[in-house]
Amino acid sequence: MSELKGKIDFTVFISVKNANPNGDPLDGNRPRTNNEGYGEISDVCIKRKIRNRFQDLGQKVFVQSDDRSDDGCNSLKDRADSCERLKKELDKKKKADRDLCAKIACEEWIDVRSFGQVFAFKGEEVSLGIRGPVSIHQAVSLSPVEVISMQITKSVNSESGKESKASDTMGMKHRIGFGVYKIMGSVNVQLAEKTGFSQEDAEILKQALLTLYENDASSARPEGSIEVCQLYWWQHNEKTPAVSSGRIQRGFSADRANKAEKFEDYHISWHVDGCMEPEVYDFI
Repeated sequence: MSELKGKIDFTVFISVKNANPNGDPLDGNRPRTNNEGYGEISDVCIKRKIRNRFQDLGQKVFVQSDDRSDDGCNSLKDRADSCERLKKELDKKKKADRDLCAKIACEEWIDVRSFGQVFAFKGEEVSLGIRGPVSIHQAVSLSPVEVISMQITKSVNSESGKESKASDTMGMKHRIGFGVYKIMGSVNVQLAEKTGFSQEDAEILKQALLTLYENDASSARPEGSIEVCQLYWWQHNEKTPAVSSGRIQRGFSADRANKAEKFEDYHISWHVDGCMEPEVYDFI
């Protein structure tokens, strides 16, 4: 694999129509919003989608969700132990070489060398923290969103018995009418050198972002209700470009129609003096 050419910045715009992009478990699973009414998607949620796409692209992933496990492991401890080289070193306990453990884990799993990982399991005497080069911001909508709530009922009991809830038990389902969200991120070269994140890994990350919501349909996110509309990708030649990530992300402007109902109702443009032009992938 070849070393990363230079720092990478990226921005993804996604559209959400009649779907819940990220429910808040502390608020009845309502779509996340801030105090100003703008929609939010947590960075953890976005990383989960990227990991899922890594798996779909044939990559080995350490942090897998239970319903997508592809290696027969039922826990992170089982997955760590399934790597013979890593287990052999971890079994040395206090004498384990932490740098070697980190190197093995990064070589084995793409999400470890991308996002980093903490290896700390109950009963183990080795605690290992790896800092990854790929950072993801929480996504925020370009304008305030409308949360629509719908009351639903169950048509059948889960269990029989006196304490079971009746078949007409009420519940609530929430969704966003329409919104466009901005996802921001970057890849740090210095940290990529430490984890072994390569230029080939960067291309896999780009492909994952371009197809972020494929194979992700659910009751809360029906097929086609969330889609990637645009990807901006800056592949710098320097490890530390003259233009910071903050300036790059502030270079966007977005004007919208009075009542935006589709992505095309937004006019999104970008310009920063002295900065290279990005690769733009447009799906509208």
